[in-house]
Amino acid sequence: MNALARFLCSCLLLFLVTHNVLADRRQSVTMVLKSPAFSHNGEIPVKYTCDGEDISPPLTWSGIPDEAKSLALIVDDPDAPDPRFPIMTWVHWILYDIPPTATGLPEGVTSEQLPPGTREGLNDWKRTGYGGPCPPRGRHRYFFKLYALDTVLPDLDTPTKKKLEKAMKGHVLEEAVLIGTYQRQK
Repeated sequence: MNALARFLCSCLLLFLVTHNVLADRRQSVTMVLKSPAFSHNGEIPVKYTCDGEDISPPLTWSGIPDEAKSLALIVDDPDAPDPRFPIMTWVHWILYDIPPTATGLPEGVTSEQLPPGTREGLNDWKRTGYGGPCPPRGRHRYFFKLYALDTVLPDLDTPTKKKLEKAMKGHVLEEAVLIGTYQRQK
C-alpha cells in the first residue's frame, strides 16, 4: 500500500470513528418527553381538562443529560384566548427542582406526590398545581416543556413563569417538548 492510500485510509478511519462517537453522544443526550395519555400533537383527553376531572396527565421522560442537577416543567398555552388572534400565553403548570433521577409524573399528581425536593410555581389562575385546558374559543395547543438544568435553583417563593425563566437563564442544558391540543365541545 502506498503512502497516499495509507493516508486516505487513515482519514477515512478517523472520520468514521469521529462520526460514530458524535452520533452516540447526540443519541445519549436527546431528552424525550411523552405521555401515555396522548401523542405529540394529539388531542388531550377530556379527563385532563376543565370539562373532565381536571387532573394532570401522566408524563414520562428519558435522555436526561448526566450533568443535569435538576429539571423544570412549564405547561402553557400560547393561543389564548383565541387561536385566530392570540394575545397572551396562559400558564397551566410550573414545577422546578425536580430531581434529575425522576423519570416522570403519575396521572393526577398532587403536591404531596411530587418527587422529593420538587418545588411549585404559580399558574395563571394564581395558584399552584395543574390547571387543565379550558379554552374559551377554538382548538388550542398546550406545550409541556421539560428543561434539564445544570443547577438546583434556590427557593424562588412560588415563582411565576417569568421569574422561573429568569432564574433558569444560562442554566438550561437541554429541553424536550410535548404538544397536545384541545377544543371544547359546545
